[in-house]
Amino acid sequence: MNINSIVDISNNKAESEHYHLDDEKLISGNPAQAVENHFSSPCDQFHCGVWESEKGSWKVNYTESEYCEILAGNSVITDENGNTMTVNEGSRFVIPAGFSGTWEVLDSCKKIYVMFEAPP
Repeated sequence: MNINSIVDISNNKAESEHYHLDDEKLISGNPAQAVENHFSSPCDQFHCGVWESEKGSWKVNYTESEYCEILAGNSVITDENGNTMTVNEGSRFVIPAGFSGTWEVLDSCKKIYVMFEAPP
């Protein structure tokens, strides 16, 4: 490998995938979402890119561990016991594999994600 194998996310033009969540996940709203995956490892267990969502709320069940850095917006993450964490621009955190709860976008949200999914 050489210097050309380094992926500069800030200058890399990744294809943007636009979608809406499945009905069984939705709690409120119908937020349009988009993801630009800038890198996937050859084993397809490690990924990073940029994610965006409009206002809405949905159920989450993480099978992967994910580092998040919020670039814009305001969201509330709630665990299965009702405990909440508010995240906004500048927030940096890791959601461990196995976390279940809800994610509510209060103001359109944009984040950098880095995720790793362990083999089954």
